[in-house]
Amino acid sequence: MSEPDLKKRTKAFALRILKLVDALPKTTAGRALSSQIVRSGTSVAANYRAACRAKSTADFIVKVGIVEEEADETLFWLELLEESELVTAAKLAAIKQEADELIAITVTSIKTARRNRADNSALRIPNSTLR
Repeated sequence: MSEPDLKKRTKAFALRILKLVDALPKTTAGRALSSQIVRSGTSVAANYRAACRAKSTADFIVKVGIVEEEADETLFWLELLEESELVTAAKLAAIKQEADELIAITVTSIKTARRNRADNSALRIPNSTLR
């Protein structure tokens, strides 16, 4: 998936999270979960944008790792919404699937970046000034 496509996808995910939260009940549990889901769900997009501006491969790996963590945390809060019966499983199925897919994409990106970094390290000539 290209960088612009993933930027759009993570932003769309954040917008879906915001719409979901607006529909939650205004109970103590609903407000508590809303707060958590808004933070982690919107953070996915914000941190992916930061990863796109990484200064190095190592920086990219760290920042995409944060995207993975935030997407996984969002999935946790979505599961809690479902298990607490504040929202039906049917209404959460698509957004949970999107969270799963974003996690898978970020894990693959991290693995690819690590592999590319290792491949580039192997190409370096020891004691060379061309590093």
